Amino acid sequence: MNRIMQPVFIALGIITTALTIGFCFQMEWATGLWMWPDGRLTYIFIASIMAAIAAPVFWMGFTREWGAATGGAINLLIQAGGSTLFLLQLSSLNQQPNLVLYAAAFGAFTLGNVVIFLWGRRHPVQDMRPVPRPVYYSFIVFVIVLVAVAIALLLRLPVVFPWPLKPETSVIIGWVFAGTAFYFSFPFLRSGWSNAQGQLLGFLAYDIILIIPFIDHFRTVLPEHRLSLMIYTGVLVYSGLLAIYYLFIHKPTRLWLGKNRADFVQADE
Repeated sequence: MNRIMQPVFIALGIITTALTIGFCFQMEWATGLWMWPDGRLTYIFIASIMAAIAAPVFWMGFTREWGAATGGAINLLIQAGGSTLFLLQLSSLNQQPNLVLYAAAFGAFTLGNVVIFLWGRRHPVQDMRPVPRPVYYSFIVFVIVLVAVAIALLLRLPVVFPWPLKPETSVIIGWVFAGTAFYFSFPFLRSGWSNAQGQLLGFLAYDIILIIPFIDHFRTVLPEHRLSLMIYTGVLVYSGLLAIYYLFIHKPTRLWLGKNRADFVQADE
């Protein structure tokens, strides 16, 4: 099955990258896949989520670090499972049959991630380098913030995001944040650098998509959303710098250590 999963992961990475490009530039084929018409910044945010999925999926596909798939699968399971239930509820209340089709698609995606979770948990994490303390403590803060924002979005509070969200979109994004909160808590549940590396890769991709639109948004942001934009931009800058340092600069955790990573860490210590 491992031989099958490598091309599957790479194909998923290609698909989510295509969706990243489509939503980022508001291409009709991509925006037409969304459940309802939405605004430019919301489409760019969706692109950032796709990028955050694509980066660790590609990384796992190329490195065969299957043990790290467990946390990502639970993340997407929560996101898709919560969205499925919400869309079914919305469909029954508004009598919109097309939402049932979207719910079915999210439901199928949920089941797919259940399979990946059950398969991934059979594989030990290969990269057992310790998670650096600054990353560890940063993840604790990320989890707290993500849970708080997820709850606020699920409750459809109006000024949580840097721009006004449709109530339906707020709930969907709330489930995204809820799943992501679990993903960032996974290094506390299963040790090893691989259970933090995927998160940092995803966060960096997410940051790259959002940072310029967010900075540009300062010119037009509504006064009641300015504080949210300032906080959100600060998180993007901090998380981006954290990811760049520990993925590409910090010697014991660089991406390209390869098969000699354990020897390197031992020698470094």
